[in-house]
Amino acid sequence: MENKPQKLTKERLRFQDSTNKKNLVQGSIIATFIAITPYLFTLWKSVPDQATWDTFFGSITSNYYESVQVLVWTLMGQLIPLVLLFVWVFTNRHWWYHVIFVPIAMYVYHIIEILNDEILFTETNQILYLLPVMAVIIPSIYLIRARIFNKINEASKTMEELEEEFKLSPKNFWAKVKDYF
Repeated sequence: MENKPQKLTKERLRFQDSTNKKNLVQGSIIATFIAITPYLFTLWKSVPDQATWDTFFGSITSNYYESVQVLVWTLMGQLIPLVLLFVWVFTNRHWWYHVIFVPIAMYVYHIIEILNDEILFTETNQILYLLPVMAVIIPSIYLIRARIFNKINEASKTMEELEEEFKLSPKNFWAKVKDYF
């Protein structure tokens, strides 16, 4: 009888060690990526300052910006924050993380505008494109907040205890992606 609980404890410890190592590796990769983002932003300096750039992927022509270097600089100024916002969404465990989708939608809209060579003015109707995203996210966040305050009124828990209760349990990357779709 005594061997069985010890065996379960050893198996549990082995599982926790492998989980901790996996989390350590994932966290190290994410931290390294975040640390090198300033260097990723400076990749635009390696692009030639000319209207057309021939690469092994094909030819890239910048009509609106008149320089591929300026186009890549502008894109990097939008892509780097967008990627960092995605990292934030997938690593955040707070109940309010859905709100981060609003700036994500804004950055995606900016990137689409940059890639559109025929633009005259940027951000003219941006709020119209963000309205559907905000129409879903803002009420859902309000409902979660209302649930939290209902629990505060019914229970004797503090706000910190309730936030801890609403935090999401750690999941792998694909499980989080599946939650959104």
